[in-house]
Amino acid sequence: MTLADKVTTVRLILAPVFFIFYHFDRFFFFGTTLHGLLGSVWIVSILWFLFLLIEISDFFDGYFARKMGEVSDFGKLYDPFADTLTQLSLFLCFVIDGIFAPLLLLVVFYREFGILFLRNLYLRKGVTLAARVSGKVKTVSYIIAIGFALLASSIRLLFPDSSLFPIFSGIAGAVFLVSVLISVISFFDYVSVYRKIR
Repeated sequence: MTLADKVTTVRLILAPVFFIFYHFDRFFFFGTTLHGLLGSVWIVSILWFLFLLIEISDFFDGYFARKMGEVSDFGKLYDPFADTLTQLSLFLCFVIDGIFAPLLLLVVFYREFGILFLRNLYLRKGVTLAARVSGKVKTVSYIIAIGFALLASSIRLLFPDSSLFPIFSGIAGAVFLVSVLISVISFFDYVSVYRKIR
């Protein structure tokens, strides 16, 4: 594996770690709760640190691949694969927490598995499907939605009695809806390219 691929692997490791910290009190309690053990400020700090580290790694794997001339067919498939698993893991956190709508997550699942199927069709034509501009826009919109959802969750943890949580939760849900619409448009963009190749 190249350096870029190793950085991508870091993202795959951090995603389940984020999930565990986010839902530790709900699923992983052993006689005590992580919330009570560390406190809200530490939990929020750890979650934001993990989120930023995930996004930084997403930037640097592409940077290293281009800088060191290590762009490969494997990397073109591995990077979006890691992106998809990471995003789905984080989305699931916020669906369980009631910030994102489950139906929208289902649409995302369908879209991502549809892209996986398309990638296989591309491979049958001898073409490695790299990320297109529409796919990158979709990824940025996903990141923004996750950022707002994490902000809403942080407000609820740090200020349980604040009236700001419903506001930011609503904003996060709306941004997620827009990002899902962008992802569907992106899917049909990939389909149109495949039709031209075929």
